[in-house]
Amino acid sequence: MEQKIKCNVVRNLCKISENNRGYTTEANLVSWNGATPKLDIRQWSPDHVPCKGVALTEAEGMRLYTALRDYFKKEERES
Repeated sequence: MEQKIKCNVVRNLCKISENNRGYTTEANLVSWNGATPKLDIRQWSPDHVPCKGVALTEAEGMRLYTALRDYFKKEERES
């Protein structure tokens, strides 16, 4: 029997982009099947059905944040 995966967008953090077909790439806090919300970066269809993406724990999100912060600081210094 196929189980239905439930997702609940707890908080929208930002819309990163939108293509000409109405699909958006978003960063959200999402609870999958009632679990603790995770940082979720993925595309969503125009009727807000989730597509492929990645869900990160808080610790993983902090590591990504630190890496991106360091990367962009370095890019600023080199500009």
